[in-house]
Parts: sequence; C-alpha cells; structure tokens
Amino acid sequence: MTASLQRLVESSAFQRFIIAVIVVNAITLGLETSSSAMQKAGGLLLALDRTALAIFVVELALKLFVYRLRFFRSGWNVFDFTIVAVTLAPTGEGLQVLRSLRILRALRLVSVVPSMRKVVNALLKAIPGMGSVLTLLLLVFYVAAVMTTKLFGAGFPEWFGSLGESFYTLFQVMTLESWSMGIARPVMETYPYAWIFFVLFILLTTFAVLNLFIAIVVDAMSAAEHAEQEQTRELVSVDHDAVLAELRAIRAELAALRQARDTASELSAASISRTD
Repeated sequence: MTASLQRLVESSAFQRFIIAVIVVNAITLGLETSSSAMQKAGGLLLALDRTALAIFVVELALKLFVYRLRFFRSGWNVFDFTIVAVTLAPTGEGLQVLRSLRILRALRLVSVVPSMRKVVNALLKAIPGMGSVLTLLLLVFYVAAVMTTKLFGAGFPEWFGSLGESFYTLFQVMTLESWSMGIARPVMETYPYAWIFFVLFILLTTFAVLNLFIAIVVDAMSAAEHAEQEQTRELVSVDHDAVLAELRAIRAELAALRQARDTASELSAASISRTD
C-alpha cells in the first residue's frame, strides 16, 4: 500500500497534474480580482478555488502518509505545507489579509518545478556573498547620504533635507527612475557641479556594486550546476563499475562452465577409450 502510494506521489504524471492545478488556481485567483469576471462566473471561480485547495490538502496528506516524519526533513515539503496551512486559515470579517494570501499557492510552482528549485537553491547559496556586497552598498549609500544632506539639503529639503530623505532619493537615483530630469537637473540649476556627484554615484552603485550581485548569483548557479554534474558523473561511474563487475562475474561463470564442459568431455572420452 505505502509503496504503491509512494510510486504514485513520485510519478511524473502526478507532478504534472499538480503543476496544472497550481497554474489553474493561480489564474482563478487572478480572475477573482475582476468584478466583471466575478459577476459572470463567480460561483465557478470559487468552486475551482476550493477544488484546488482540496487537491493540495490530499496531496500533502498522501505525502505525510508515505514519508511520515521524513516529510519534514525536506525544506520544500515544509514550504508547501506552510503555504497550504496559511491558506486554510479562516477568512471571515476582518481577515481579508489572510484571504489575499491564497495567491501564495502559486509559489508552489517553485517547489514542484526542478529548474525553479535549482534557481532558488543557487540564490540561497549566494546569500553569504550577497551580504558582503550589501554591506559595501550600504556603506556607499551612507557616505553619499551624508554628503548630499550637507551639500544639497538647504536648497532641496524635500529630497535631501534629512538623512532618511537622502537615502530614499539616492535609492531612486540608483534605480535610474527619473534621476536626470526629476532630480539631477533641478539640483544642477542651483549647484552646477552636482552632476559630478550624481555621475560618480551611478557609476559606483548601479554599474559596479549592483552588478556584483548578478556576478555572485551567476557564480552560485554555475557552482550548483557543476556540483549536480559531478553528482551525476559519480552515479554514472558507480553504475558503470557495477555493470563491469557483473560482466566480469558472468565471464568467470562462463569460463567455469566451459572448463567444466571440457573436463566432462575429457572424462567421457577417457571412459570410452577404457571401455574399448
């Protein structure tokens, strides 16, 4: 019973079915935000949502029955369990926030699709390296915020009047969102040489430090891919050695059989000669 259920849960057909349910449920939850869609097919959308939730509960129940306590040893299983448990919370009056959390079920695609799991694992492994880059970025931001508050705070208090406002304005500059016409050029009308600061800040943060994040993530994904390839090669090597050992055993058995046959033939020939 348990073995058959385990084969069912781990089968590719079952995984594809769960992926389809997650996608349909995500679309359904998106349509629920449309008033026209709710007027036309609100009952159907709610029924599909409850059906998807029931399927998720049954899936987790099957996995709990098959793996028992081993279920919680996998971080992805805990992730799925937490998301479904949160969406099972009551959604009565004053609990609309919990009701909106139902869309978190769409995140289950991350745990179901292997390629997405690989990306997330790479991101998690890149966190230590990201911490160092983030510290460097915060240091640059702090120095730049102090400078802009002292240099431009008097003329532009709405942007650089305090350290917090300078942080927010510099973040907008770093993202390149209306940084030139919205911030830099107005500041340059009062402080003509302000362009030097803004250009250097963008070069240092947007084109240097932020690209380090991308480099760290790419390196982590490359390392994860290399580790997976090494693991695959090890498994292939083990299987290859096992096949070679079996072939050697078969050859030894065949040699023993041939020797036994030859010995039997010699004994039979000797017996015939003695009889003659």
